Amino acid sequence: MTTLTTVALAGVMSTSAFAADYKFKFQSSDPSGDKNYQIQQEWVKRVETMSGGRVQIDLLPVGSVFKHTETLDGIKMGILDGQITATSYFSGKDPAFGLIGNTVGAWSNTQQLLQYINYGGGYQLMNELYAPYGVKFIGGSTTGVEALVSRVPLDSVADLKGLKIRAPEGLVQQVFAAAGAAPVNLPGSEVFTGLSKGVIDAADYTVFSTNQKAGMNDIATHPVYPGFHSLPLIDVSMSKKKWDKLPADIQAILTVSVRDFAEDITTQLRIADEAAVKEANANPEITIHNWSPEERKKFRAIARVQWKEFAKRSPNAQKVYDSITKYLEENGLL
Repeated sequence: MTTLTTVALAGVMSTSAFAADYKFKFQSSDPSGDKNYQIQQEWVKRVETMSGGRVQIDLLPVGSVFKHTETLDGIKMGILDGQITATSYFSGKDPAFGLIGNTVGAWSNTQQLLQYINYGGGYQLMNELYAPYGVKFIGGSTTGVEALVSRVPLDSVADLKGLKIRAPEGLVQQVFAAAGAAPVNLPGSEVFTGLSKGVIDAADYTVFSTNQKAGMNDIATHPVYPGFHSLPLIDVSMSKKKWDKLPADIQAILTVSVRDFAEDITTQLRIADEAAVKEANANPEITIHNWSPEERKKFRAIARVQWKEFAKRSPNAQKVYDSITKYLEENGLL
């Protein structure tokens, strides 16, 4: 037997010896057909490869075991091992999750949010917020600054007055209401129908490319892009008890892999957005509206007042407010 063959066999034996030492069940907050979910599946495969097969993650789409707002409970009960989710979905448990999960109007691009999470205190704060639920925050990601879908031209804060806009409950609705709009509660599954029937004039939905693919821009022909309002925190987290039992090398692999996942998903969605914008620009029926720096600043000023009001809802929300505003001020982002 050659030395090369011996080494190769040793490698196979080594990998098989550790195969599937750690099997985890994670649930995503995205549906299986969504691009976000497909990129999350790629992350799962990379973790298995990076760990030499020692870690296997069974990733389930939204609603497979628990509602998207209840995966924290699923982890606490030991039915789920982890989640890839939008943190703001847990604002019903603590307003702090709503404030850190989507600080409306705070971030102008994905790097600003990721820098806060990785180097500005967000990582430590998330682990503090998750501690009572027995959950370990592995790392944060995001999608992209979300576009706004609209049936009517929107070029300024003044244009929001009286606008029937679909917006998620919590801080997003609060900010749009303060700006003069009339927020409407509507599930994401009903946004297309609501726009087509005129039940709503506009919608805070998701990134431009997903809107374009879903045909939103064909019925709401005045999208606002780049977005000025929403940049959600997407977090990858798992059972703290199971995390603590992992060896240091596996913990490091998971931590580094989530940083890579954040770069991967934000880059892929940005590329998809650029292609979708070109497609929309080629359609004479669609007019893309890009808000001026002055109008973005006006919206930010309105949002800042609402951050402060929202922070009063819980001690943890106040901690989030203090942390984020301190970071924004120190980095000249206010």
